[in-house]
Amino acid sequence: MIDIKNKTAFVTGSSRGIGQQIVVGLANLGCNVVVHGRKKENCNKTLELLKPYNVRVNIVHGELSEEKSIKDVIKQVQKLNVNIDILYNNAAIMTSYKEDFWSHNWEEWMKSMKTNVLSVYTLSSAFIPGMVKNGFGRVVNLVSGIKDQPELLPYSVSKWAASKITIDLAVKFEGTGVRINSLDPQWISTDLGGEFADHSVEEVLPGALKPVLIENDGPNGETFSAID
Repeated sequence: MIDIKNKTAFVTGSSRGIGQQIVVGLANLGCNVVVHGRKKENCNKTLELLKPYNVRVNIVHGELSEEKSIKDVIKQVQKLNVNIDILYNNAAIMTSYKEDFWSHNWEEWMKSMKTNVLSVYTLSSAFIPGMVKNGFGRVVNLVSGIKDQPELLPYSVSKWAASKITIDLAVKFEGTGVRINSLDPQWISTDLGGEFADHSVEEVLPGALKPVLIENDGPNGETFSAID
């Protein structure tokens, strides 16, 4: 297990839920964090939770559903003049559960793919080259083990696509010191997961940190589970 003290992590969707737990867990290990929310004020609760830790905390904000706004988020991170050593592509949306699974419309499909897939690709393209240059990087893409539920098809397909991005990029950057893996948080009680989920959001720790603590020759292109 490596030491990530003084590294810097950018965690999308860290104003609440699983992303919020991840930044707290990282800060507890001495890792500096870049917190992200759709709006700046949405990150206030996360900032309060991070106060006890002696780490550098920055905030960026913006939607991840459109190319222009994603690029603006990237510019905000770049203006911080810090090396992003760890990227958690955590932010995601889930469209409505539909008993009539043939009624998922194109807007729902496109919204899912933009936020859950294209943002992963775009943010990876922005920060992985710098990781390669520095000889170190950890990228963690949150995926889902959901299956056999066409009622949630736009969401589950988008998460499968995020997993495919992980697998293919991992092969491409083998031997660079950059490890690219997926994290399945399991069914967690969040705004997205709902109140009847199997696990509380706090239970994602410490498991959600496993993909960043591996050695440079550790797992690559694999899926970790936040809860064993």
